[in-house]
Amino acid sequence: MTGGDAGGQRPPVRLTAWVHGHVQGVGFRWWTRSRALELGLTGYASNRPDGRVLVVAQGPRPACENLLGLLSGGTTPGRVDNVVADWSHDTEPMQGFRER
Repeated sequence: MTGGDAGGQRPPVRLTAWVHGHVQGVGFRWWTRSRALELGLTGYASNRPDGRVLVVAQGPRPACENLLGLLSGGTTPGRVDNVVADWSHDTEPMQGFRER
């Protein structure tokens, strides 16, 4: 085993994504929660005072990458102009996926 993998499995990751555009008041957080739960991710989607939505998702990297693709893929409610993503290690356990 290398790189800290237990049994050949990669450790969970955390995706932090700031979604820019017309994404508040259009069902975006609910839509994001639904997609994240379908992918087996934990975390939350939160409206920010500046009009962005902050999405924090944890789980296997491929599932987080799928969510990131969905966030910027053009099928979201509202209008997404840009998604800024950051990757890190899964640092705190989260249960479920919530709208904040």
